[in-house]
Amino acid sequence: MTRIAHLSDLHFGFHRSELVEPLLDRVNAARADLVVVTGDVTHRARPAQYSQAAAFLSRIEAPVMVIPGNHDVPLYNLPVRFLMPWRGFRRAIGPQLTPCRQIGRVRVMGLNSVDPSAVQRGIIRDGEIARLEHSLDPEAMNIVAVHHPLEHLAQVDKELSRRAPEALARLDRAGAQIALSGHLHVWATGAMLDQTAHPGLLQVQAGTALCGRLSDRQNEFAVLQIDGPFLSIERHIAPMGQAAFRPPEHEYFSRESGVWVAHQPAEEPIVPGATETVLSTA
Repeated sequence: MTRIAHLSDLHFGFHRSELVEPLLDRVNAARADLVVVTGDVTHRARPAQYSQAAAFLSRIEAPVMVIPGNHDVPLYNLPVRFLMPWRGFRRAIGPQLTPCRQIGRVRVMGLNSVDPSAVQRGIIRDGEIARLEHSLDPEAMNIVAVHHPLEHLAQVDKELSRRAPEALARLDRAGAQIALSGHLHVWATGAMLDQTAHPGLLQVQAGTALCGRLSDRQNEFAVLQIDGPFLSIERHIAPMGQAAFRPPEHEYFSRESGVWVAHQPAEEPIVPGATETVLSTA
């Protein structure tokens, strides 16, 4: 089994300071093999915010890989935004914008979707889809980590990243199995399966781990436990106004014949070997 903690949208500089220690404690207690942070580690990409983010990340006990988000390039310092957009991220977080990690039979590949010429909307750059296609490990569970989602729920009114539909279709066809993203501050997993034309690629869209925006209503992160074609997800939620995380909620999925199935209501699929059947779905 492989455990991956997924955090997104920390927004240091506009974060809930009272939740920093509880978040660190809960992440470290998860005993993850890897912690993946899908962007917006800062709120305005200022040096002090990057220092706070770097200090937080350095205290995570598991290996960490971080993908930039649209808030991680300066908004108001236009010369830096357009000429050196990644300077602050590379200095504080690390030189790689598209890191890749392999943990046994799980491969996590970063995709940088930030467009410095746009405030919110992302972009999948020319050639990046092909790079990921060629990076897939046919013997592994292949996970793409990106800030902007590759698909939105029907009620989301923001624009998708340019080339996102193409990236989703090609990555699904090539054999990527999971996409981790953030940006929207809204949790979505099984609901994506209900509407997508690409059920072979499970999209795990995270809420915000630390942002202090009251309209978000809660902060959260997730822990994915991968055991062959079986996936369990723990959602760790801290409601706004509470400096503590509730006991985790659980979701269960299995990938059968190349397609993900959500087990509802929260039925844990039984691994073959323990029994010959998998729990039926609603």
